[in-house]
Amino acid sequence: MHNEDLEKPDSSKRTRFSVRINLFFFTTFILFSVLIVRLAILQFVEGDRLAEEENSATNRETPIPPIRGNIYDSNSYPIAYTIPVQSVFFRIESGQNNKEEVIGLARKLADVFQQYGSKNTKPLTPEEIVELMDVGYDINQQQTKAPSYYSIPRRIKADLTKEEVSYLMEHRDEFKWIEVMEESIRTYDQDKIAVQLTGYMRQFSTARESKYGLSFYKNKENTAEYLDTEDVGYDGLELMYQEELRGKNGYKKYPVNSSQKIIGPVSITKPEKGNNLYLTIHKDIQNRTEQKIMDHLAYLRQPKSSSYGYSPNARSGYAVAMEVDTGRVVAMASMPDYDPNLWTGGIKATEYKKIQPFVNNGTITTAYPDYPENELKKHANSIVYMGSTIKPLTVLAGLKEGFFSVNDYYNDRGSYSFGKKGSQSTIWNSGRKSFGPINAADAIKHSSNTFMSAMIGERLYFDREDGLKVWDDYLKRFGLVVSTESGLPNEYAGSNESLANAKLDSKQSALVYASWGQNEKSTTLQLAQHTAMLASRGKRMKPLFVDRITTYEGETIKKFDPVVLSEETSFKPQYWDTIFKGMKEVSKQGFDGVNYTVAAKTGTSTQQIGSKEVDNAVFIAFAPADKPKLAVAVVVPEGGYGSYGAAPIAREMFDAYDEYIGLNGTPRGPANGKTDGAAKH
Repeated sequence: MHNEDLEKPDSSKRTRFSVRINLFFFTTFILFSVLIVRLAILQFVEGDRLAEEENSATNRETPIPPIRGNIYDSNSYPIAYTIPVQSVFFRIESGQNNKEEVIGLARKLADVFQQYGSKNTKPLTPEEIVELMDVGYDINQQQTKAPSYYSIPRRIKADLTKEEVSYLMEHRDEFKWIEVMEESIRTYDQDKIAVQLTGYMRQFSTARESKYGLSFYKNKENTAEYLDTEDVGYDGLELMYQEELRGKNGYKKYPVNSSQKIIGPVSITKPEKGNNLYLTIHKDIQNRTEQKIMDHLAYLRQPKSSSYGYSPNARSGYAVAMEVDTGRVVAMASMPDYDPNLWTGGIKATEYKKIQPFVNNGTITTAYPDYPENELKKHANSIVYMGSTIKPLTVLAGLKEGFFSVNDYYNDRGSYSFGKKGSQSTIWNSGRKSFGPINAADAIKHSSNTFMSAMIGERLYFDREDGLKVWDDYLKRFGLVVSTESGLPNEYAGSNESLANAKLDSKQSALVYASWGQNEKSTTLQLAQHTAMLASRGKRMKPLFVDRITTYEGETIKKFDPVVLSEETSFKPQYWDTIFKGMKEVSKQGFDGVNYTVAAKTGTSTQQIGSKEVDNAVFIAFAPADKPKLAVAVVVPEGGYGSYGAAPIAREMFDAYDEYIGLNGTPRGPANGKTDGAAKH
């Protein structure tokens, strides 16, 4: 019985062990079954999705901005080109950037730039760096304004030296919120060639948020690939041809682990380079024009014995030279200009304030002379009345309307009165000169205000049911209150103030003053296009600034041919002959000894600015007079008489064109001891 008692525990143990073994194997079977089922689901049901997630999670893709195309003059001289550089950016984090740390960072960066930066450029100060950081306060922690946006890195400095890059990368942990990145920057020729026409660039984030109507950048479909930190065209040809110049992004792709460390080879899709522009602008003609404007402005401000030429407030000038048959613009000068490389890396507010009055292209829109901000409203801007340069068109309109014939005479007594008796108004010729019996050609030659008033202005009022509409129609047909269709951004279409002045005074008064150019405002480009239309006897050409577009490597992909916008065919040949005859006999300063014939019209555009009256010099001309090749327009606000204030600039433009291209089709070469090119301002 004792043995039986001993055997019972052993049997119980074996039973319990067997149960445990069975339970273990059953559990293992269940777990393996679940695992197999799960693996099957992952493989066959969720495999594609997980593979896609794996790729996106373990591969990082970084866009590479494209290399922008270059801009050349008509002889392939580089005006604007792109170079790769290393730049340093500051990343602002909303509510996380400690002010003291930020200012300390600015001071450390300033020390780095001072010690390792290029000795040819002035190093940034801590104050300037804080301003570029756009954190909303200055270096003294005084609140200035809220940051313009938080998510966009701020470029602090472009074109870092190798030493600056090396130091920043080696001491990366010491420079919180700082990134060094490679980018392409725009570089402009030091000669400052057609600065306002060429335009400038700014960060895409700035262009997208611009309040100046840059609608192209606001459309996300146009800019899907654009990077916030890349520079884009903001004005001029840089903006007008943004799509052609930009190119396409490349991409850098590399695998990373869960800690975002690179674990494999990098694959690179190279960016596509942008296309190049070859302009119609001729570098040497452009330089000669710009330099002559600045020299002549300085001359006008010097007191002289002759009161006709002294213009102490002449501080800006605008000029356009346009080929009559093609519409190609060979020179477009808006002076003063500035160094467009100031925009590289982001312009400082202090620098922008200095150039803001004349950063616009004054030949197509409003620009001001180089005056302090509080003085600007006291002076004329680039958009002035046409003055007597309207008179060739006035005569054409009078002949076309049948108000007189080419041989009819008018007795010019020096003044003309109009309006109701007892409340008449009187207008005078310049200097109150009287010319006696004159015909239409003589009226242009002598610039007779009385002829224009009596023979055209008054007739439009008395002999036409709606003279104001008839006059407005002539202006538009000859391109004076409509766009030139150049395509340039922000171009002003000019204005006809006759309608407004008719309401303020009378229709009669408005038409009388309009007939000699005191109601019509135009841009210098409009004047040049209008002058070319007169020279061609009725063809209105589209102004061309680009000759061709090529690939970055130079293969032509688009050529621009002359475009005739409209043509006036209803004017008799003798009408054209009449204005040509009158314009050839116009007296003008600075054209003594020329070896080509010139047809011209001077203008003195008078306008009221505050309590004072100012005279603006305006001049139009084409040459050779009998076979016109080049049309020129010059405007010098507060430059006095057109013959003195503007004509000498036009002379330089004709001479330069004749030398380099040839008014007869063959370059004449240097004359009068002049050498190739010109010293720039």
